[in-house]
Amino acid sequence: MVHGTGRRIRKATSAEGAGESGLAKLIELHALNSFGDMLITIALASTIFFSVPTGEARGRVALYLLITMAPFAVLAPVIGPLLDRLPHGRRAAMAMSMLARAVLAWTMAGVISGGGLALYPEALGVLVASKAYGVVRSVVVPRLLPSRLSLVKANSRVTLAGLLATGVAAAVGGLLHLIGPGWPLRGAFLVFVIGTLMAFHLPHAVDSAKGEQRAVLHAEVHGEGSHLIHHRPPPVKASLRTVGPSVILALRAMSAMKWLVGFLVMFLAFLLRSEPIGGLRPTLALGLVALAAGTGNALGSVLGSWLRTRGPEATVTAMLLLATCATAAAALWYGVVTVVVVAGVSGLAASLGKLALDALIQRDVPEAVRTSAFARSETLMQLSWVAGGAVGILLPLNGVLGLSVAAAVVGLALLWTIRSLFRVGLRRHPTAPRVA
Repeated sequence: MVHGTGRRIRKATSAEGAGESGLAKLIELHALNSFGDMLITIALASTIFFSVPTGEARGRVALYLLITMAPFAVLAPVIGPLLDRLPHGRRAAMAMSMLARAVLAWTMAGVISGGGLALYPEALGVLVASKAYGVVRSVVVPRLLPSRLSLVKANSRVTLAGLLATGVAAAVGGLLHLIGPGWPLRGAFLVFVIGTLMAFHLPHAVDSAKGEQRAVLHAEVHGEGSHLIHHRPPPVKASLRTVGPSVILALRAMSAMKWLVGFLVMFLAFLLRSEPIGGLRPTLALGLVALAAGTGNALGSVLGSWLRTRGPEATVTAMLLLATCATAAAALWYGVVTVVVVAGVSGLAASLGKLALDALIQRDVPEAVRTSAFARSETLMQLSWVAGGAVGILLPLNGVLGLSVAAAVVGLALLWTIRSLFRVGLRRHPTAPRVA
């Protein structure tokens, strides 16, 4: 049975040329990464959230954000430039992120029962290693892209594999937690050790940086004119505008959606625990919200293949509009149905919007700087999630107030995005952005 299951998984991951290009191995590695991260999440959630009173748990999670998220906000901008300077070490970087989490998971397994402050610096290391892996994975996908797959479809397949693995890991982690609080972490240790070995078995193309250049994302523009450089460029930094106005539009919209996801994760986690809605038990309410969000993510990944025939600018704007409407509706008619809907819609919008952003980067950013642009867009998404989570922790636990604030934030982003969409229009052909 195990052999047959493994053969079917390999057949699915290797479809449409993914086996020949090496993308199948990356898909399997990402599934393993998501599995291990979920095991660690289950172990930490049982310690800093469910096992203490609501007020104390909120303080602990706020401390968790302060100790883990805030330093990452400082470290994240370093990851992209570091990858530019180490273009040939992507396999080693992914393996090191796995190995670091394996060591930290084993260390945390011995102290998690106490739940003391010693757990937080170790959680910091796990988070930074996980986010570093996410950035590297984003820039590796274009290097393993089969000729029969678009970048959107490839990213959709990788993301969907991670979501499926997360669902399986949730069940496995729950069973391991019944044995003891440290057992999910011991399981994660084993998973990440295997992942370390698998990272080195990725194709050599992962470490090939032939023809690639740097793309620096910031607001200052150097020089005038618009042209595409085909030869070795002069040593002048590119600006955020050099990736094209459509990419900028999508980056702003996706930042708002990632902010919303981070906000909902933190805010609803405590709100539904302290103030159950619809007479549901807190665990049941949280389970429904988590299921809706996961389903929305999976649906967005499945629908990602449609982006080949639809304008990515319109798609990302529509997703932000959908998220804004769902959040506003939840604020106006706060209840079980609207909260579950906003969780599902935010998951769908973030997933499909990210695939639209990937499509725009593929279309408008020259190949020479594409991997660098992916690295910087990924760090921006992570920082937006951090900001949303921090706001969710700081706001009072009032459903109408919190969702109203969230609707106002994403509503402002929607107006800015629509204004940009009218200026940019819908393009069917790549632009010719300035690069350096």
